Amino acid sequence: MKNLLEELKEAKTILITGGARSGQSSYALKLADAIRGRKAYLATAQPLDEEMGKRIRKHQEGRGDEYISIEEPLEITQRLKEIDGSYEVIVIDCLTLWVSNLLHRGECNLSRLEEEIKEFVDCLKSLSASLILVTNEVGMGIVPDNELARSFRDLIGFANQLVAEIADGVVVMFSGSPLRIK
Repeated sequence: MKNLLEELKEAKTILITGGARSGQSSYALKLADAIRGRKAYLATAQPLDEEMGKRIRKHQEGRGDEYISIEEPLEITQRLKEIDGSYEVIVIDCLTLWVSNLLHRGECNLSRLEEEIKEFVDCLKSLSASLILVTNEVGMGIVPDNELARSFRDLIGFANQLVAEIADGVVVMFSGSPLRIK
């Protein structure tokens, strides 16, 4: 019987979710390392403060030289189209920050943001590389007390559902331990 890592490395699109700091990024790299070929790491984080800058540097150091780093906080659909065919595996880390970036861009039209998310998911279906997407599960807590936070929760939940629907594998991380749910 294959272990989970062996099973998942055969999948074309994998979504890795879980609570904050549950090990999604580390597991995504472990999985990507098991796949042969050129690797890209598409990072959506922006170093908007010192703490985030430190987190970004730690992630970069953890990847090593095997990955080409591509930093794109907003236009990930366009960037994926540009690099399609150049890599065998692309790690996208993370959808949660991407959706946050979209909201903070100043776009108030939630229907337009949902369309942008749908365009992203449609793009994923057409790419030739194996894809490993990292996200956070944010809908298992209390209902946020303000409109922006509720919009964020709703949009990332929407994005996660669409990606999970097209994914060949979905893994939820609990305290650094992966559990395959699809």
